[in-house]
Amino acid sequence: MAATDASEESIDRPLVEPGVLENRGYQTQLADAAAADHTLVCLPTGLGKTTVSLLVTAERLHAVGGKSLLLAPTKPLVQQHADFYREALTIDDEEIVVFTGEVRPDDRAALWDDATVVIATPQVVENDLLGSRIDLSPVTHCTFDECHRASGEYPYTYIAERYHEDSDDPLVTGMSASPGDDEEAILGVCDNLGIREVEVMTSEDADVEAYTHNTSVNWERVELPEPVIEIRDALQDVIHDRMTQLKELGVTSSTQPDVSEREIRKIQAKLRELMDNDQSEGYQGMSLLAEVRKLRTAVTYAETQSVESLRRYLERLREAARSSGASKADQRLVSAPKVREARRKAEDFEDLHPKFRRTRMQIAETLGIHDGERVIVFTESRDTAETLTDFLGEHFTVEKFVGQSDTEGSDGMTQTEQQETLEAFRAGEFEVLVSTSVAEEGLDVPEVDLVLFYEPVPTAIRSIQRKGRTGRQTEGAVVVLIAEDTRDEAYFWKARQDEKRMEDELRTLKDMAGDIESHLREQMGLDGYDEASADSDDPAAGSNAVENDADSDGTTAVGGDDGDDQPNQDTADDSEDDGQTGLDAFAPGGDDATQSTTEQTDPEPDEEGTVATAGGEEAVEVVIDQRELDASIGRDLSRRDGFETRLETLEVGDYVLSDRVVVERKTISDFLDTLTGGDRSMFEQVKDDARYYDRPVVILEGDGLYEERNVHPNAIRGALASLAVDFGASVLRTDDESGTADLLATIATREQETDDREISVHGEKGSKTLGEQQEYVVASIADVGPVIARALLEHFGSVEAVMTAGEEDLLDVEGVGEVTAERIREVVSSEYEAT
Repeated sequence: MAATDASEESIDRPLVEPGVLENRGYQTQLADAAAADHTLVCLPTGLGKTTVSLLVTAERLHAVGGKSLLLAPTKPLVQQHADFYREALTIDDEEIVVFTGEVRPDDRAALWDDATVVIATPQVVENDLLGSRIDLSPVTHCTFDECHRASGEYPYTYIAERYHEDSDDPLVTGMSASPGDDEEAILGVCDNLGIREVEVMTSEDADVEAYTHNTSVNWERVELPEPVIEIRDALQDVIHDRMTQLKELGVTSSTQPDVSEREIRKIQAKLRELMDNDQSEGYQGMSLLAEVRKLRTAVTYAETQSVESLRRYLERLREAARSSGASKADQRLVSAPKVREARRKAEDFEDLHPKFRRTRMQIAETLGIHDGERVIVFTESRDTAETLTDFLGEHFTVEKFVGQSDTEGSDGMTQTEQQETLEAFRAGEFEVLVSTSVAEEGLDVPEVDLVLFYEPVPTAIRSIQRKGRTGRQTEGAVVVLIAEDTRDEAYFWKARQDEKRMEDELRTLKDMAGDIESHLREQMGLDGYDEASADSDDPAAGSNAVENDADSDGTTAVGGDDGDDQPNQDTADDSEDDGQTGLDAFAPGGDDATQSTTEQTDPEPDEEGTVATAGGEEAVEVVIDQRELDASIGRDLSRRDGFETRLETLEVGDYVLSDRVVVERKTISDFLDTLTGGDRSMFEQVKDDARYYDRPVVILEGDGLYEERNVHPNAIRGALASLAVDFGASVLRTDDESGTADLLATIATREQETDDREISVHGEKGSKTLGEQQEYVVASIADVGPVIARALLEHFGSVEAVMTAGEEDLLDVEGVGEVTAERIREVVSSEYEAT
C-alpha cells in the first residue's frame, strides 16, 4: 500500500492516480481474480490487501459505474482507508466520504446520494439500512475488510444479505489475513458474505516473498514475586471456598480455584435447571458462581497484569457493593476476610509487576542497542495500558492508543485523538505506542521494529493480527511476555496451536481451492445468493425457503399467514387439524388474505419509486427505537418484502405501527425485574404510551413467566391486570424475537393496509385534554418528543412562552441540549416555505 516515486514502475489503470501505487504482481493478480466474482482474498498482514480492494473498486466503477462501499470494523481503520483512497484514486475527494457514528444520520443520507465511494463502519451502515436512509441498489462493489468478523450477529452478515438482495449488480470482496481458525469457520465466513471464490497467497509464494521480511518471535517467561503470589493465593482461597459450596449443591465435582470457563458454563447450565424447577439451590448457586467469576478476573489482574490494575478492579467492586441495589454476592465478596487481606497486601505492594521491567528492557534494547525507531506494546487491559504509558514515559516518548468507550473506570479516546496519535506515531514524533486491541486490525503503522505482547492472546486470529504490525518494510521482532504458572501459559499454547492449524488450513485452502469453491457455490444455492435459485419459479427456492417455515418461531399464525408476507405452503393440509378454519377473516386482507400475501411476495417499484405491495399500495412501515437495535427484530422486519423500517430516537414506545398503535417490548426477564426491583419505569412508560396513542400494546417475549423467578404468581397477575385495566394496554405474548417480529408485522399490516392508517411518531389519540394538546403541540416542534415537551412546559408555563424563549433560556431546561435548542429556534423563527 506504500506510495512510490513516479519514476518507479507503478500501476497504470483507469481511475488510479499515476505514480502512486507500486506495481506488485501478486496484488494485480488478486485484483483481477476478485473483479470476476465474489471473492475472499487472503493475504498476510502488511502486504496491501487494501490495494487489492482499491483496484477492484476502480475496475468496477470504470466498467460498470455505480457506487463502491468499503466496510471496516473500527473508526481509525475507516479513516485510514479513506485517506488512502483519496490519494490513490482520481475521483474527487468530495466523492469519497466517511460514514461513522460521528456523522449525523440525516447528513449521511444526503452524503450517500452524491458519493461515489463510501467508507464506513458496519454498525452505521446497518443502522442506515434499518432506517431506510440508504439504498444499496447502485452499489457495484462492496468490500468487507477484516471479514473474519462475519459471523453471528455481527453487522457484516446482515449487510451482505441485504447487499445481495438489493444491489442491481453486486460484487463482494472479503479481505483478511486470518479468515478463521479452521476450515469450517472459513467456509462459514464465505457463506455469510455470499462468496464463491477463494484467492490465497502466503509468504511462501514467490511473488509475495520478495516483499516480506523475517519476523523473529521470542517468548519471555516472567516469574511472579512472592508478594504477588500471596495476593493470588488469598483470592484463590475464596474461590476454593465458593467452589466447595457449589460442590455441596451437587452442580460440580471440582473445588479447584483454577476452574476453567468450560466448567463454569456446565455449572451454570445445571443451576439453570434447578431454577427452572423453582429450587432455591439454583438461585443460591448462581450467586456463588457470580462471585467465582469476579474472583477469577481479580486473579488474572494479579497474575498477568499488575497489582495496580488489581487495586483498581477491587476498588470498583467495593464501590459497586456500596451502591444502592447492590447484589448480595457483591456485598459478600468484598467483605470476605481473604479478599480484604488481598486488598491490603495490594495496597502495601510498592512495585507493579515484573513484566513492566521486562517491557522496559526490551524497548531499551530495540531503540538503543539496535537503533530501532518504533515499538508497539499490546495489552488486554485499559488499566494496564494507562499504567504502562506512565511507567514507560519516564524513559521513552510514549503515547497510549485505546478505544472510545468509557470502560474500566478510565477515559477513552475520541476518533480525532486516535487519528492524531497514529499520525504522530507514523511521523516519528514519539517512540512507543501502548495499545489495547483497537490497533490490532489493519492499521497502517509502517516499519515497526518491535511488537511486544504484554500477555498472550488466546486466539490465533488476534495473535496473527498483532504480529502483522511488524516485519513489513524491514526485519521485525515479536516478544510475548508469559507469567509462569498462570493463565498466560494456557493462552500461549492455545494460540500457538490454533495459529499452526490456521496456517495449515490456509495452505489447504490454497491447494484445494477448486473443491472449496464448488462447495461454496452449492451453499450459495441454499442461501439464495445464486441467481438461478433467485429466479426460480419454485416457491420453496431462494433465501426465504428456510427462514419462513410456518410457525417455526412458535407464534400462532392466522389465516394461513405466518406474519412475514409469505404464503404458508402447509395451510391446506393443516387447516382441519390445527383449528385455523374460520380464522381467515382475522388475517390482514380479510377473506382474501392468502391470495393477497401471495401477490405481495414479489413487489415491484411503483411509478414514484417506492416499494409497492399488492394493489400498488406503498410499503408497510415500522418505526423502531434506536435502543432496540440489540435485538434482531429490526433486521428481520427489514428483510421482508413489502416492509420498510425507520429508525428514530422515540420518546414513547419501542415500535410505532400506526398513528394509534405503539408497542413496548419487554423480555420476561425485564418484566420480572420491574416486579422484584421495585422499578416502576415500565408502568410510567406505558402511561406515556397511553397519553399519546389510543392502542398501547405491551409484548412480553419469552417463556417462563411464572417459572423463571421466585415471584409469587399473584404479583405477576397483578402487574398484568394493572397494565390492562389501569393503563388500557393490550398485553400480548411471543416466544422469541422472531415471534415478536411476526406479531409486529401482522399488526402493522392490519393498521396500514386494512384500516388505511398512517404512521405517526407523536400519536393521534382522540379527545386529548388541554394539557395533552399543549404537550402535543410542543412535542411536534423539531420532533422533541413528549418527555422534553413536558419539561419545557413545566419550565416556561405555556406554549406561547416556549415558542418565544431564546436559545439560552431553552438550554436551562433539563434534557435540552444545544442541538435541540437550535432546532427549536430554527423551526419557530424561520420563514415558512411551502414544499
